[in-house]
Amino acid sequence: MNTKGGSMQAVVQYALQPRAVELREVERPGTLEPDEVLLASRAVGVCGSDVHQYHNTQTWRVAVPVILGHEFCGTVVAAGQSVRGFREGDRVACETAARICGRCIYCRTGEYNLCPERRGFGYDVNGAMAEYVKVPARCLHHLPDAVSFEMAALTEPCCVAYNALCVKTNLRAGDSVLVLGPGPIGLLALALARLSGARWSAVAGLRQDATRLAIAKDLGADRAIVAEEENPEEVVRSVGDGLGVDVVVDATGSSAPLQTALACVRPGGQITKVGWGPQPLNISLDPLVRKAARLQGSFSHNFAVWEKVLALFASGRLDPTRVIGRVEPLAGWQNCFDDMASGKIVKGVIAVGGSS
Repeated sequence: MNTKGGSMQAVVQYALQPRAVELREVERPGTLEPDEVLLASRAVGVCGSDVHQYHNTQTWRVAVPVILGHEFCGTVVAAGQSVRGFREGDRVACETAARICGRCIYCRTGEYNLCPERRGFGYDVNGAMAEYVKVPARCLHHLPDAVSFEMAALTEPCCVAYNALCVKTNLRAGDSVLVLGPGPIGLLALALARLSGARWSAVAGLRQDATRLAIAKDLGADRAIVAEEENPEEVVRSVGDGLGVDVVVDATGSSAPLQTALACVRPGGQITKVGWGPQPLNISLDPLVRKAARLQGSFSHNFAVWEKVLALFASGRLDPTRVIGRVEPLAGWQNCFDDMASGKIVKGVIAVGGSS
């Protein structure tokens, strides 16, 4: 299906060099495949991975030049001839798996987030920090009327946290939870842990995370731990029977905190690692064996998770907007990136256009 040509503004990473990102005039997406939809971007969350790409500190392959932005929502402008269920004007949120094979066991069983051929928006496929973006219809979810575009822009990180806490973790009402790392995913994991019935929760960070730790308290954390001032292990052993917490969520961007997680988890407990950390561990995993604890990785999300999170938004039970510290138009993208990099804000959102 042909769509109107012309140009548009977009935030583009144009080289694999530090700060090689700028607002550019680029060609608007052209012909739609039968299963594709053209969206007018409305709001895009700035992810820590976007900030890493801005500083060229990412550990994944980036196909430059590429338009950034994988946490997004918008309005349907046009749909390919085989698309059903979506029409012009529909308000939608979009998943991140821009390309999957559709043939492997993971695709065929609904776990396409684990597809070996998965490619994502914003690093391998043009993302949504632009006026328009072309997406497969399978990625789309209708937005409930009660969900604003600003809120919908945070669906993706909420889905990351939901998959980690509510799918991959055996979290039960009455459990105690320690979150390592008060970034967006860590704070949203805290919110979901409390929503799932955690009786006690804490978030640990560094002195530089003061703003984020204050938000953790606002979200209901029983303790906000500054690691340079308090030993997280001593804190968790002062709670309950002193054997440690039932669940530790590692949402840091480093490998070293896994040692803290091993020290804080109780025998028979669980550590769920959702934060990326490419550094070598250089520690013994013997405590994992001695405690018979479970170490679980969690990556991305799938269709069912998105539907659950959007339903929580619509019900008012989960409000991710509490972590938003700045909203900017496309032209102000760098303000969001810089404020997130410095720790001044937890989350930035780029409002591309239209009302919520």
